[in-house]
Amino acid sequence: MSGTLYLVATPIGNLGDFSPRAVETLENADFIAAEDTRVSIKLLNHFNIKKPLVSYHEHNHVSAGQAILARLLAGESCALVTDAGTPAVSDPGEDLVRLCAENGVTVLSIPGCCAAVNALAVSGLPTGRFTFEGFLTVNKKSRREHLDSLRGERRTMIFHEAPHKLAATLADLRDTFGPDRQIALCRELTKLHEETRRTTLGEAADYYAANPPKGEFVLVVAGAQQETGAAVTLEEGVEQVLALRELGMRLKDAAREVAEHTGLSKNELYTAALNR
Repeated sequence: MSGTLYLVATPIGNLGDFSPRAVETLENADFIAAEDTRVSIKLLNHFNIKKPLVSYHEHNHVSAGQAILARLLAGESCALVTDAGTPAVSDPGEDLVRLCAENGVTVLSIPGCCAAVNALAVSGLPTGRFTFEGFLTVNKKSRREHLDSLRGERRTMIFHEAPHKLAATLADLRDTFGPDRQIALCRELTKLHEETRRTTLGEAADYYAANPPKGEFVLVVAGAQQETGAAVTLEEGVEQVLALRELGMRLKDAAREVAEHTGLSKNELYTAALNR
């Protein structure tokens, strides 16, 4: 009988956020797969947990994933952790989960910290519907296409960003969505210098262009308002569908996504895009 893969969410700054269940899971696992063993060993030492560590990260996830799967199929249990936050969310852990699912291995999630949800909760922006966009690529063409595909997005949007790229990202967001769009910039969540700045994209871009940021950021951007003017044309809708497809989305899913926020026919969008 195969073992179980446990996805154990870790603190994003405050060790007090690590739950008793998470500690118990790490204590009972046969081994722990970590994004960076040097970071994880500090967490384990703090809670006096002594378990074998293996490395599983973006650069070795193919070979490491197979090795972990073999041990799971042999009956061992594994706890997967990242440096901070929930494994498999904007993280190569999703590949390991898929591999386990394909091979009949049980996967259980041990809930805990998620920076995106924490930021959304304190943003002051609508929380009923949202989309997680993660980190924007540094490739200018792909970055522009990604943002262009979100121009009509009415759900609240969540992005992650590192301090050294924040100014450029804010400028791109301002140029795409306009300077008056609302944004909440959540910095150093759960840490000593935690801060949430609620402002507009224009003001945020100006402020951080003049004041170099420090710490990790989660950006929560308001969605587009319901259009009251001219409707999106079929041709414009098709362009949005094609932009989403270039980002890796299936054509059918892209057509449905665009149809939801433009009111255009999903079937017409799909057919027109298929013939382009």
